[in-house]
Amino acid sequence: MPTSSLIRATFFALGVVAGGGAVAVLNASKKTKSTSPATIATSGTTQATVPLVELGVAGDARLSPVVAQTAVGPVLKYGNPGPISDQLVRKAYVAAYDRRMRHPAWTAEHLTLASLGKSPLVEPVKSNERGDRGESTFQEDESLPVQFRAKLKDYFRSGYDRGHMVPAADAKRSQEAMDETFLLSNIAPQVGVGFNRHYWAYLEDWCRRLTSTFADVYVFTIPLYLPHKDSDGKLRVVYEVIGDPPNVSVPTHFAKVVLAARPSTPSTPQVPEISTGAFVLPNAAIPEGTSLESFVVPGNVTFIAVPPRPSRTCCVPLPVDTVERASGLTLFSDAIKGGSKHICKTAKCEVIVRHFDDAKKRPEMRRSISSPR
Repeated sequence: MPTSSLIRATFFALGVVAGGGAVAVLNASKKTKSTSPATIATSGTTQATVPLVELGVAGDARLSPVVAQTAVGPVLKYGNPGPISDQLVRKAYVAAYDRRMRHPAWTAEHLTLASLGKSPLVEPVKSNERGDRGESTFQEDESLPVQFRAKLKDYFRSGYDRGHMVPAADAKRSQEAMDETFLLSNIAPQVGVGFNRHYWAYLEDWCRRLTSTFADVYVFTIPLYLPHKDSDGKLRVVYEVIGDPPNVSVPTHFAKVVLAARPSTPSTPQVPEISTGAFVLPNAAIPEGTSLESFVVPGNVTFIAVPPRPSRTCCVPLPVDTVERASGLTLFSDAIKGGSKHICKTAKCEVIVRHFDDAKKRPEMRRSISSPR
């Protein structure tokens, strides 16, 4: 299977797992053994015999879909409360929206030289057709129910930037693609100076630069709420909520998880070399001299806990499954995680510090404290 096809299959598998459709897919695609048949009444006097429990090839047991539907129906007669993770398919990314926290649960994007307009083999998008961030404005996502939306006024004088989960610089292919990155369903509150306008931007740039050495780069961005140990020795999760009334939660951390693939050798382009890595950054100002590679955590780490504020000032590359456990997501299969190399072993895990006029380079920062429209 070609590299892009293999990894693309892994990429879209995330939507299935995070969206809760895995059971249906497994039941439809695998042969199952059944036990304890039951009779379910159908139309008229016809009756159908169906198994109460299905056993998958791995020995996992579950209620058959018919029985599950029959059992659940009366209980949820007046509606299923959820939770619902809104699946958002955009021009440059895919995301799931967290209705409770009012920001993305995760975002996912596929970066290549071609998607960034840098491939010598693909004619670049004409300059007058490329996205111009100066023409984009932050907008509420009207595709979401009103009561669960993040609102422009929530960020007004909040002290936080409207931080992109998928950066606008990754979506220059068209104005529509760039505009979609400015929807508040792609935004989470981030500390401005030292983080969103600096180290976070450097990390976004590092992800883009990976396309110079890898054919395919998949980037997942995940807001996190991690516990810290208080003086009494107990672990607590403490976070702020902005808005009046309070509406949007402020993550304590953000994770960047990358999966990069390239041909293992020139003679075997069909066999991919896969590298993965996960980086957890505190939602706080980070010193520019902080190195990504300097904070590699051993692979046996199973729980993320951080010291009390304000000492959370480092970035931590972690095993992917540690981030999965903290976020409640399944990003990659065990086969992918077990068979991949760490990204810091196959690429240089080093951000490039760029000193520039933030107001000119990222004009939305000028608008971050402007009155909501």
